[in-house]
Amino acid sequence: MEKYSQYRDRGSGIAPFFPIRTEPSGIYLPFHVFLFLIRLPILLSVTLSYFFVLQWLPIGSLGKKASLWLILGVPGVWWIDLQIDGVKKGSLARHHRARLPQPGSMIASSHTSPIDALYLAAIFDPVFTISYPTTRRVQRISLFHAILHAFQYPQQDPPSTANLVDLQTLIREHPHQAIVIFPECTTTNGRGILHFSPSLLTSPSTAKIFPISLRYTAADITTPVPGTYFSFLWNLLSKPTHCIRVRIAESVHNTSQSPTTRSATNSPNSLGHDDRVSSSDTLLGSEEDVNGAERRVLERIAEALARLGRVKRVALGVKEKQYFVKAWSKSKH
Repeated sequence: MEKYSQYRDRGSGIAPFFPIRTEPSGIYLPFHVFLFLIRLPILLSVTLSYFFVLQWLPIGSLGKKASLWLILGVPGVWWIDLQIDGVKKGSLARHHRARLPQPGSMIASSHTSPIDALYLAAIFDPVFTISYPTTRRVQRISLFHAILHAFQYPQQDPPSTANLVDLQTLIREHPHQAIVIFPECTTTNGRGILHFSPSLLTSPSTAKIFPISLRYTAADITTPVPGTYFSFLWNLLSKPTHCIRVRIAESVHNTSQSPTTRSATNSPNSLGHDDRVSSSDTLLGSEEDVNGAERRVLERIAEALARLGRVKRVALGVKEKQYFVKAWSKSKH
């Protein structure tokens, strides 16, 4: 792995793009093969039935969530270790409204696996989005595309055909749903938090932003390298059970959108200047395009995700992952 040392974080040595090695099956290989062969057709049948039939029927939110939990249950994803900041175990019901994402709130989620979107949909029934490092706007996508996004090549810029929108507009269009943002813009192996997209900065100051960390045991169902469909299915279906470790932080507000912060930032006596671009031109060339108040908002959310996941923030992002994927692909051919 020495030739990939440039894709490690220089300060910590963390390598967030390396695939997690799967432990050898050993004498349990026949059992793992049996589980895989039994579960694969069932998972395909249940998944295709939901995405091509059930989700278009008037079965309601509960019906859709039950179907998604069935999809999660087929590979044995039923152990959920849930902890919420400021809430003691057993007292969740009393704090439900204040401590969990509600319609009109934002979910800033870690992104390591296709299971991320499936679990969030089964719990919150949200609207999913894709963020990009170079724009504050997001691309709204379906649950199916959110799952596939975990296998896709990382992109710095949105496609020319993408319909981009800011978060304030999404809230107005979907007032009865939460909005999911993956601020790292691409998947990792869960061992570090990448540079954030500035997309969260278009969230209104009144909306709550909930950092949510999702981690898996075993961790080999993460997909930091694009196109790893078969290895993901093997690791998912050949093991008896999987556990999701879910951590939800206290909500954060986008204080850079508050009138007080905007007036202070725009004041001619302020030490800095407002580098935010207009709504007609939302491309950001570098981190200098984010002012001090906005940077503090992004850092607060990033620190919360790092704390929840018990990992560190790394000085790497989508561009570094693109270089890593190219080098990794060349070594495999």
